[in-house]
Amino acid sequence: MKKNMQFPLIDTHCDVLLKLWMNPQLSFYDSDELDVNLQRLHHAGIKVQCFALFVEPFVKQELTFQTVLEQIRLFHQKVVRPYPEIKHVKSWEELSELKANEIGAILTLEGMDAVGTDEEKHQILIEQGVLSVGLTWNHANLCADGAKESRGAGLTDFGRSVVKRHNDHKILTDVSHLSERGFWDVMDESEYVIASHSNAASICPHPRNLNDDQAKALFKQKRYMGIVFFPEFLTGRDDAELSNIIRHIDYLCSIGGEKSIGFGSDFDGISKHVTQLSHAGDYPRLLDELSKYYSDDQINDFCSRNFLRSIP
Repeated sequence: MKKNMQFPLIDTHCDVLLKLWMNPQLSFYDSDELDVNLQRLHHAGIKVQCFALFVEPFVKQELTFQTVLEQIRLFHQKVVRPYPEIKHVKSWEELSELKANEIGAILTLEGMDAVGTDEEKHQILIEQGVLSVGLTWNHANLCADGAKESRGAGLTDFGRSVVKRHNDHKILTDVSHLSERGFWDVMDESEYVIASHSNAASICPHPRNLNDDQAKALFKQKRYMGIVFFPEFLTGRDDAELSNIIRHIDYLCSIGGEKSIGFGSDFDGISKHVTQLSHAGDYPRLLDELSKYYSDDQINDFCSRNFLRSIP
């Protein structure tokens, strides 16, 4: 078995903050109910974890922004402040300042629904250190249509203004949940594109996955795409094996993604798990499987270097 700690990991999507919001009594240190907790981050050798801010659709619209602020409060109260080794990364430059024993924690936003068209709210989130923003979840909002919206429209005028603000502040615009037309609009408008948690539609034709043209466009521009571990996005079923993740990686590499892909697990946001990959602490099993087919240099690219090359 390889000593996988040689591969510092960056994971570009998890929903720990949603679980903590739903049950604030959970301990980020070692709760078994959290796929991502501090002990599991240490065990896996995760160097940087992105923490999504996501508001469930059942929350009343007038309470959505307050919900985002509550999740930010929980991020500081439950994740950052109690553990000196966790550092809130508020700018891309701070990633290079992390010490050997420190883990970087990045805030991201999954869907602009809580913002509406309020530019002041958007600015507040930027000032709170949000470094990556997905314009939509699966459905339509005032920025764009999501991946499961049957209309399939692209960016609104407000959505375009949001992307411009991201460009001005070096914020990533995340296309993982966008409609296909919205994806192409972002590719035209954004200087800093990311697909934080998406797979290959040619392997699994799910609306949340990217087709070959989309993936190739990202790769041509040296943008990042994080492989997501949700079985439904890997196989179209409720079950998946490590080999199914490898299959997506193999395919994406074959169409130009070797220097662009990484991992966006969606831990704590998924109801089913890949066999032998039920939480963040199981990452070494995936890396061991990868080591059968890829060199150490390639695995280092997947684990962190591809992401680091793609950021502002």
